[in-house]
Amino acid sequence: MMLRNARRGLGLGLALGASVALSGAALAQGDAAEKAVSARQAGFKQIGSSFKAINDELKRGKPDMGAVATAAGRLQGHAGQVPTWFPRGSGVESGAKTAARAEVWSDAAGFADAAANLKAQTDRLAVLAKAGDPAATRKQAAQVGAACKTCHTKYREAD
Repeated sequence: MMLRNARRGLGLGLALGASVALSGAALAQGDAAEKAVSARQAGFKQIGSSFKAINDELKRGKPDMGAVATAAGRLQGHAGQVPTWFPRGSGVESGAKTAARAEVWSDAAGFADAAANLKAQTDRLAVLAKAGDPAATRKQAAQVGAACKTCHTKYREAD
């Protein structure tokens, strides 16, 4: 009888240990997803802040093209990081609160193309801003906005 109870206790202990280990792994994955979403949101806030600074300055009669060039450089740097902000497992399926649609991962090639287009448009914006041409920079800022909209339309939940 004691041997049977000891075996039962050992079996329950092993089952409990496995359950705790699996729960810990799930929590770790959840924490990783939450961290990825948080980093992604922070990055997009930086993109938004830089793009707003550019557009606000370009609306002025005589924009400070040095300030525009600085903000365009920041925007260009962040745009190049966008593809790294979407690791697998950081979508809505993770339980993390995210506006990223599943299409980010299910249409990975399309998302990569959209991110590459954003990077190309911000590269061009940085060059024009540095050259100091407000009219050309305004036109290119509109192209950057269009690249943002393309991605938001397909890969982001509506606000």
